[in-house]
Amino acid sequence: MSTAYVVLAALLAVVLAFSAYGKLTRATTVVQNLDRAGVPGSWYPWLAAAEAAGAIGLVAGIWLRPLGIAAAIGVVLYFVGAVVAHVVHRDTAGIKNPAPLLVAALAATVTGVLSA
Repeated sequence: MSTAYVVLAALLAVVLAFSAYGKLTRATTVVQNLDRAGVPGSWYPWLAAAEAAGAIGLVAGIWLRPLGIAAAIGVVLYFVGAVVAHVVHRDTAGIKNPAPLLVAALAATVTGVLSA
């Protein structure tokens, strides 16, 4: 078991859970950020479900590493989409939210693969 993966997966899972909660409750800052990226309100529950699934998969990956790696790859793809949405809508200020999480998901993927 890799300590680096455990720490990254746990921290990223917590952030994903809070982000999913923000989407489900339509927290003001979350809605403002998603609006600037052109995300329709009808997508919020689906995006929250994807984040929750990623969080669960990352935590489960502590014991079932292939599942954790798959979840980390899914989270990477999720945040690539978020960054692209901000770029497409010329919201360069909004990139500061998903970009660090993209880096964290990439780190979780790499540490998961290296410790498998």
